[in-house]
Amino acid sequence: MKKQEIDLTTSQFAAIHQVNPRTLHYYDSVGLFSPEKKGENQYRYYTSRQSIDFEYIRMLKELNMSISEIRSYVQEPGPDKFMKLADEKINEINREIQRMEKTKEVLKIRKEQLEVCSRVDDMLIELKQLPEECFRVIPFDIKEENLKDLFSCAKECWGIEQCRMGIGSYISVDKVREKKFEKYEGVFSPALKAEEGGEILIRKRGLCLCGYQRGIWDRLPELYEKMLAFAEKENLALKGFAFESGMNDFAIADDNDYVTRVVIPVEESF
Repeated sequence: MKKQEIDLTTSQFAAIHQVNPRTLHYYDSVGLFSPEKKGENQYRYYTSRQSIDFEYIRMLKELNMSISEIRSYVQEPGPDKFMKLADEKINEINREIQRMEKTKEVLKIRKEQLEVCSRVDDMLIELKQLPEECFRVIPFDIKEENLKDLFSCAKECWGIEQCRMGIGSYISVDKVREKKFEKYEGVFSPALKAEEGGEILIRKRGLCLCGYQRGIWDRLPELYEKMLAFAEKENLALKGFAFESGMNDFAIADDNDYVTRVVIPVEESF
């Protein structure tokens, strides 16, 4: 049995699709999507079968196609044109999914860091088993006069999405022991393992000595002294690099609330 076609006013059609009637008036005025029928009263009506066409137009608009691009397609549709359009948009969607996955990872890390900040006291020192972590690294002279160029350098080397993972600094344990804080090895940012390219430094899974300091960086040498004393008392052999990172700079208004974490790998005996 043939289904009866239903005629719909602009208001009725807009209500069904949950759009403002002005949107339909605009699409009609630019020749993108118009009522299909004219009634005896000279009013123009949309037909019920136009609903699918309208939703495809909305989908294309959600994919950031311009009105002129959509109009060009709907005026002369075809299988080849649709296949090309579909391939382009699928690739764009995949790129957007990858970008959002990176953003999701940033938010997860930031949440975890804030949870740590809520429980640690100033100058707390603890031993923790930490998972393997990969860092993107850049040689950079950490001096006050150079810090203004740090973000620009990191952005140029890594890109803005990587910078959002956070930027820390690292220094060799030997320099820490000798109190030579004038020259750091460089800066690092936690890298997503799925990514490749650039210089990578890996901190292997294992036991680490972690120290926390609240307030400005000037007190970091004091934290290092306490960490070295703790290591000596517990007969711990520290190795590699000390990794310094801010834990809550994105969530505070007062520098006195700033939390810095220092992580130093421990040589484990088997």
